[in-house]
Amino acid sequence: MHEAEPWLVVRAEKGAVFVVPAPGAGDDEPVRVPLARDGLAESDDGRVVPTVGDVVEIVGDVIARVLPRRSLLVRDTAGRTSQTQALAANVDVVLVVEHLDPEPDLGRIERLLTLAWRSGATPVVVLTKADLVPDAQVLAADVAAAAIGVTVHAVSVPRDEGLDGLRGLLGPGVTLVMVGPSGAGKSTLANALAGREVATTGERRHDGRGRHTTTHRELIRLADGALLIDTPGVRSVGLVADDDALDQAFADVAELAARCRFADCRHDAEPGCAVQEALESGELPERRYASWRKLEREARFQALRADRGAAAAEKARWKRIAQAQRQVYRGAGGPRH
Repeated sequence: MHEAEPWLVVRAEKGAVFVVPAPGAGDDEPVRVPLARDGLAESDDGRVVPTVGDVVEIVGDVIARVLPRRSLLVRDTAGRTSQTQALAANVDVVLVVEHLDPEPDLGRIERLLTLAWRSGATPVVVLTKADLVPDAQVLAADVAAAAIGVTVHAVSVPRDEGLDGLRGLLGPGVTLVMVGPSGAGKSTLANALAGREVATTGERRHDGRGRHTTTHRELIRLADGALLIDTPGVRSVGLVADDDALDQAFADVAELAARCRFADCRHDAEPGCAVQEALESGELPERRYASWRKLEREARFQALRADRGAAAAEKARWKRIAQAQRQVYRGAGGPRH
């Protein structure tokens, strides 16, 4: 392993990552590299957890530095801390994968699209199992109404239908990541895009959902030079978002809010509220408004936790500095108390 050259993280597990020489995930056998004791590595943004898609520098036998990321897909953790989890780095396209059978969950799609917009990559919605429903295009139209500004593909892998639009996204150096619930067919989709079996698929359960098989994040090299990151399915996704991400995911609500009489309108009962007027007229569906409100509250709460976490980390840092200074002072013969 040559320390001078950059390495691409192609798989992440607890306590270690697997890397190949960057820029590519070619035919090289991945090398396992343990993480530092705290699981972190230096970066321009402080110490971070290396993730799939990262380009890193290695010193000795550990990850020493994560090179600047051009995009980062992040989810909130389930606990009460301000910590977040980086799912994938340096991606160009986020494939939000949702099944058509059972019926797609619009709220989950909106949540994942908000995360995708926040990452800096381009979101695309993929609706799988189109062959299992009689009205795939009707369902796709409903999803498109909730995915404003985002391309929506309804696909059937067994029939090879709807996949050409996804294949058109692929190209040398393009990195895509798939996110979605267990049973959405991400592994089946990965195999279809790769043209070979690169992920194990699960059998269908009695309720029509597939059994989840992916247990870690892994980068897959496709035949045309594109890179695809498969991620484990999640039952719930903690939101990490900002105002811009919410405005992009809910562009219709943002446009209405811009027409309110007052700039600080809370969109509850203020006079001249364009959002409430749209609700009353039916222009803005109640479900869409409720979803926006819910994600707005979650984003605000997560931002507050992040601010508190940053303040606590800064306080702890200065405490360590003060302790180190006291030790140096005592070692130099200063008075002891």
